[in-house]
Amino acid sequence: MVKNAVITSFLGKSKDRFHEYNEVKTLEQKFDMIKEIEGADGVEIVYPYEVLDAGITRSLADERGIKFAAVNANVKAEPEFRDGGLTSPKKDVRTKAVHFIKESKDFAEKIGADKVTCCPLSDGYEFAFQVDYPEAWKRLLESFGEAADYKRNIPLFIEFKPSETRGTCHLNNAAKTLLLIKEIGIKELGVTLDFGHSVYGGNNPAEEVALLAESGHPYYIHINDNDAKWDWDYFCGSKHLLEYAEFLFYLKRYGYKDYLTSDTSPTRWNILGTFEINARITRKLWNLLDDADQMGLNKLIGGNDYLKTWKIIEECLFSLK
Repeated sequence: MVKNAVITSFLGKSKDRFHEYNEVKTLEQKFDMIKEIEGADGVEIVYPYEVLDAGITRSLADERGIKFAAVNANVKAEPEFRDGGLTSPKKDVRTKAVHFIKESKDFAEKIGADKVTCCPLSDGYEFAFQVDYPEAWKRLLESFGEAADYKRNIPLFIEFKPSETRGTCHLNNAAKTLLLIKEIGIKELGVTLDFGHSVYGGNNPAEEVALLAESGHPYYIHINDNDAKWDWDYFCGSKHLLEYAEFLFYLKRYGYKDYLTSDTSPTRWNILGTFEINARITRKLWNLLDDADQMGLNKLIGGNDYLKTWKIIEECLFSLK
């Protein structure tokens, strides 16, 4: 069964370098919107900028039957984090960034969320000779290690991204993120895999699912799409339908039961309609993959006759008969 959630920040006002989209919404209004999205019952809520008192937040969710997929710890928006929070040369800045993650865990525990996810977007660089790479790596180990060790019952998931807000983020792919986690050595520490981040980073999302699943560390999923040039946060399947199907195939193979959380920006399109597409496309592909399995897709993968594999894709996933 597919479980769908939405990051709350995409339910209200958003902006890019030139335009603003949609209207400011209260948290209560955003939770009301979730109830209108067919196929979705979960939220990922951004801490500390989109939350109310923990008790009020939980009550608003409980009244509407909304579940918390995760709490998103934002460690990039504060002025001190502009040039890097978790890797800052200044100890007090790193301490503040770690404290944000710890506070996110406290908040998650109070509202009943089972995880915290964090994407260290301000930790990176733009130019050659700009940063000391081994020192930055040591600071990532120290900062994420301390944050992950705090309240292990609320595990931390690190989200990688190739770039933004930095020209190159230190953690820009699944393999590097997993290497960091292995060095930290905390088994509860996991990875948030965003389909779009994997695609525009030049990687294969399905292969990265397999890498993470085989690692033994937990993983959590964000869904969207883009043109492989930038993180446009389009709706699922709009650019990479077949790759998204393969991505879901491997999630099914490894028995993924957690939320598929929409990290999708509606901008010019109806908010509810955009997130309904994500839920609808995901559900339909998920079910079609069961049909493809009955036709022998699983047995053919890894074989020496891809044309047979393609015939099942053609007839089952595309209904071209």
